[in-house]
Formats: sequence, C-alpha cells, structure tokens
Amino acid sequence: MTDHLMTTYKPLPVTFARGEGAYLFDAQGERYLDALSGIAVCGLGHAHPAVSEALCAQSQRLVHTSNLYRIDLQEQLASELCRVAEMDRAFFCNSGAEANEAAIKLARLYGHQRGIDTPQIIVTAGSFHGRTLATLTATGNAKIQAGFEPLPQGFLRAPYGDLPALRETAAANPDVVAVLVEPITGEGGIRIPAVDYLPALRALCDTNNWLLMLDEIQTGVGRTGQWFAHRHAGIRPDVMTLAKGLGNGVPIGACVARGAAANVFQPGTHGSTFGGNPLVASAALAVLRTIESEALVTRAAELGRYLLGGFKERLAAVTGVVEIRGIGLMLGIELDRPCAALMQRALARRLLINVTADNVVRLLPPLIITNDQADTIIAEVSELIEQFTDSQA
Repeated sequence: MTDHLMTTYKPLPVTFARGEGAYLFDAQGERYLDALSGIAVCGLGHAHPAVSEALCAQSQRLVHTSNLYRIDLQEQLASELCRVAEMDRAFFCNSGAEANEAAIKLARLYGHQRGIDTPQIIVTAGSFHGRTLATLTATGNAKIQAGFEPLPQGFLRAPYGDLPALRETAAANPDVVAVLVEPITGEGGIRIPAVDYLPALRALCDTNNWLLMLDEIQTGVGRTGQWFAHRHAGIRPDVMTLAKGLGNGVPIGACVARGAAANVFQPGTHGSTFGGNPLVASAALAVLRTIESEALVTRAAELGRYLLGGFKERLAAVTGVVEIRGIGLMLGIELDRPCAALMQRALARRLLINVTADNVVRLLPPLIITNDQADTIIAEVSELIEQFTDSQA
C-alpha cells in the first residue's frame, strides 16, 4: 500500500524481497539481473558477505554515539579513504547531496577567508548534484528546479565540457572561488568530456587560486575502472565528494579535501548528527577493503571494455542508436528518441536498467558481475533496443 507515502516517486510494479550478488528476487521468488546496482550504489552486489558481516557484528557492539565523541571506526575510515583517494582529510555525512552541500559550504568559507564577500562557484549545464536547495541550484537542470524558487545565489553557469565558455563566464566575475563539476555526467546521460577538459580545468584553477571540486558520487569507488574517474585524466582535485558506492547501500556520504581546502572547516563550522557513525563506517571500511583485496577496480575496467565492445558490435547497424559510450561499468546508449518505456520492457525480461536524460539507456552493473552475466546484459539490452527502434520505424 502506498497511500501514506508522499508521491515523490513513481516506482515500477515490483517489490524485491532479497538479493544475492548481481541478482534481486521479488516477493514471488522471481530472479532479476541487476544492471543498475541501485543507481551505482551496490558495487559489491547484494548481500555481500563482507558488508553483511561487518554490519551484523557492529550492530551488536555499538551503532551510534554522535560526533561529540571520538569514533574509532570513523577515524579508520578517514585514514583508508584518504589513502586510496590521495587526500588529506574527510568529512562524513549521510548522502551525496549532503556531501555536495559540504563542498559548497567549504568553497564559500574558503572565499570568505580570502576576503571575498560574495563567493561564486562555477557549475555546468546538464549536471546533477542533489536535491537540497543549494545542490538543486548547482544542478544544471531547470526542470527539476521549477517550483522551488527563489533559489540560493552564488552560482555561475557554463556549458559542460566547454572550457572557453567557462573562461568567459569566470572573466565576467572576479568573485569566483571554485569550480564544481562531474568528471562524467551521470544523470546528464553518461557524457564523457574531451581528454584535455579536466587537466585544463585543473590548470585554470591553479592559475586563479580556485578550488577544483569534483562530484564523484556516481563515478567514484571503482565504478569507472579507476578508484576515481578523475584519474583517467591524470589530475587531482582539491575537493571530492563521494556517496553511492562507498557504503554498498548503507547511507553514507563523504567530502574529502587536500591542501588548503582540507583545513577550511574548523570546529563548529559544519557537522552531522549521524555522519560517520560506527555502523556506517564499518560498512564503508568493508567496501573499501573488499574492492582492494579482490582487485575489483581492475575488474571493472576489464568488464567495461568487454561490455562496450559487445554493444558496439551488436548495435552497430541499428538505426536509432546515436552513440554508445562508457568508461568501466558506467555505460550509456543514446537513442534518437525518448525511450523511458525500455525500463518497463526490461523489467518484463527480469532485467533492471535505467533511462536518463530522456533518451539514454544507462547501465551501472555491480563490479562483481561475471562474464556470463555481462553477455546476458549485452544480449538482452541489445534486443530490447532493436525491437524498440523497429517498432517505431
């Protein structure tokens, strides 16, 4: 019954009762192959033993104390995360939106500490950063902002992937303090910028003493075949936000920073009641250690190449397919028409996919899928697209 839920969602007609690896099982026991991972969340799949054991053991010891006191597991997680991310300090919260909210606050405080009264953050069109008022404003999608005006000030907009336009935007405003960008857009349709885009942004930020802030909420934690997507470009951000894959389904977000950005927050400037509590920290530690011990970052890169190659071969002659793109286990198949109906059609085939930006089939399978499961995804999604485009020819 949904009578008492606010109608913020329009869920598909299925309820899942349990999961195992890359599969979910509905209330009737039917098995579904999950090529979405809860929207890039369950990178280790469902009911992974390491995460389950960590949660069970910790829940029997201690769940929550608050950040009024030291939390050993939170400190361990910060150390592990900063090691793999090559960052200096971490702040933990409960979601990606909260992580981006922390980054926005950090950038504004960074600006004020440098005598800038109205600090501005450059954001890009087609981005998605969350649904709090600040992150909604930073998001480059007027449709989801509609009805929530007045929106907060302090954001300047530029097209995604267009460095000259971004330079022009910045030139008109001397109060820029940071650039917030996704290294690959997720909700925006798996848009991958030119190889020189992030290095050029890094150089521009260095020249102007701005913070380069990367939203890796969807791309981070091994998803793209690197620990973090910016490593494909050979650069390091000043601030990076994470969530989704960090907890494998346990709500956690993180804002990590290095250099001057790592010391902007001081006691009292930001906080979170639940952020980094013992339970979620134990889960995130299990995730990081499992990805590392099982070499799943390398595996994601291999699987991504396999899937991308398979789709390009299978769909090469299909009219209506505009482009097939992806890095690691983050793939998008762009069609020349809206294709939201494919989600329901895939569900009928016991396959979970997503459509974003109206016309992009988005695939975000777990990092632990097998080659046989990858073959099934290629075959089923390709056949769905072939039938869909043929039916509308």
